[in-house]
Amino acid sequence: MRIVVALGGNALARRGEPMTADRLRANVRGACQALAGLAREHEVVITHGNGPQVGLLALQNLAYQDVAAYPLDILGAETQGMIGYVIQQELSNALAGEREVAAVLTTTEVDEADPAFERPTKLIGPTYSAQDAAEAAAEYRWTIARDGGAFRRVVPSPEPLRIMQAPLVSNLLDNGTLVVCVGGGGVPVRTDSKGRQIGMQAVVDKDAASAALAADLNADMLIMLTDGDFVSQDWGTPEQRDILTASPEGLAELAFAEGSMKPKVDAAIRVARAGGRTLIGPLERLDDLMERRVGTEIRADVPGGVVYVGE
Repeated sequence: MRIVVALGGNALARRGEPMTADRLRANVRGACQALAGLAREHEVVITHGNGPQVGLLALQNLAYQDVAAYPLDILGAETQGMIGYVIQQELSNALAGEREVAAVLTTTEVDEADPAFERPTKLIGPTYSAQDAAEAAAEYRWTIARDGGAFRRVVPSPEPLRIMQAPLVSNLLDNGTLVVCVGGGGVPVRTDSKGRQIGMQAVVDKDAASAALAADLNADMLIMLTDGDFVSQDWGTPEQRDILTASPEGLAELAFAEGSMKPKVDAAIRVARAGGRTLIGPLERLDDLMERRVGTEIRADVPGGVVYVGE
């Protein structure tokens, strides 16, 4: 099968951990060891987030004031290289050189008129207390939003139209190469009237970009790896119900939190409507997820629209 695997933020930086290179590598190594069995048997593309890392680079930029801070598109490219390098290396090590792995710097076309540029929602960087967030917002002219019990910077997150390097990725897969790409959703670009690509100041959602890539590649499956066992309706309330399988139409009728599960649900709906399947579940139980002992599956042919765990 041709499978796009989207690594959630927990695969790179766990909440509360220091964002050091050693922790990044240790987390990626564990993720790649879990993915090795899948990568041996299928055409696999690995995508990943970059929210904490791109925010960290932005802060490091601000600390050196002799030159203007680099813009978000260049920082996004930096994180693709940084994280892609580590994933490529650790996956190659986990496979003991059995398959070639290539990290590809990718750009994602967006619409400059996307309303997201007027309403930033994408969380990036470290968490802050309310007081520190207010001070950072005043000093750097950031937009700040709540993230659980803390606060983080938010930036525009436009919808991906297409992954510009999808044909290259497809050629690599056809020739047996495993690919790491669309890091952080890919560097957002627009195409001007002369056909030139121009970087945009935004961060594309990784799950939305992974769904766009899956469609561009005609992938059989999108797997979004999280730290939860299922997609849940009314998560965190006494009425919580875990979803086993759902059709895109059934899932679209349910409400999910904007900043956490909704991007994954929207991505799954996009893939299912294009004829593919999506699995959402925990990285550490990938085998169980593939065997359907855990996790949520979204596909077109689900009688009744939604089937809950235990039904």
